Amino acid sequence: MAKDDHIVHKSGGHSVQNKFRLDKQNAKLMGVSGGIANYFGWDVNLIRIAFVLAALFGVGTPVLIYLAIGLIAD
Repeated sequence: MAKDDHIVHKSGGHSVQNKFRLDKQNAKLMGVSGGIANYFGWDVNLIRIAFVLAALFGVGTPVLIYLAIGLIAD
């Protein structure tokens, strides 16, 4: 298996990826929201809205978490 390949397992009728990756092709900033959306199978816009709301109400901590994910992942 090549380094960039990922394994997809069928579990209960839905696909589960076992590796998180940033989505740099559809990225607005670093690809973190797209990566989270792809990993969990959610809509990327919901993740982006959640990060914005968390940043507004979380006094900056979500921004640091976002940056950490963007720098550590991939």
